[in-house]
Amino acid sequence: MHLLVIEDNPDLVANLCDYLEGRGHHVEVAYDGYSGLGRAIHGIFDAMVLDLMLPGLNGLEVCSRLRQAGKRVPVLILTARDTLEDKLEGFGSGADDYLVKPFDLPELEARLNALARRGRCGSNTLMLRVGDLTFAPDTLRVQRNGHDLELPPIPLRLLEVLIRATPRVVTRAELEQAVWGDNPPDSDALRSHLHQLRTIIDRPFPKPLLHTLRGLGYRLAEEPVETVFLPTDCVNSA
Repeated sequence: MHLLVIEDNPDLVANLCDYLEGRGHHVEVAYDGYSGLGRAIHGIFDAMVLDLMLPGLNGLEVCSRLRQAGKRVPVLILTARDTLEDKLEGFGSGADDYLVKPFDLPELEARLNALARRGRCGSNTLMLRVGDLTFAPDTLRVQRNGHDLELPPIPLRLLEVLIRATPRVVTRAELEQAVWGDNPPDSDALRSHLHQLRTIIDRPFPKPLLHTLRGLGYRLAEEPVETVFLPTDCVNSA
């Protein structure tokens, strides 16, 4: 699973990461509400663990704003607040499950697995499509014009972000966040991986689908965005 943990306790985060990554899961971490919300909105995760008492923006607000943004990633609230009112408030904000501290790590993983399976059944059965390019989130199968395409992990991740966002323009910062989190490589690695993606999904076919908008970002669509230049006098009069 690809998991997001939003928790401000570094010792607990270390324990969670050690256990979950040791079990073969990929874990990204945010230590405050605002950065966690941004990562949750712009990234793609199988499930997320959310503490309630966070600096900047509390967990209930994070979950509520996440749902308002249309993100359906399953959310497991992790907190020491164990009253019925607390739980009802958490579910009311859009959470899917609630686990009270202290807890057993195997139970946490079991709950996350159940949430991820439920999420896949609810959304990933859909086939994502742009033109004659298709992407199946459950199997990670990519096809164009009926031909199977083999993509390395990072170009595949970039494709998933772009095809889920279509027809919106995705900024460079969003793509770097989705692939590397808060620690993008110093080199121009993103450009290299995008070139690799374009080579596989576009070069063998007559019509390009991956479009670069200089200074703005990238867009996966059947037609490129047309840039309209206004006469100087029109700009001045406006």
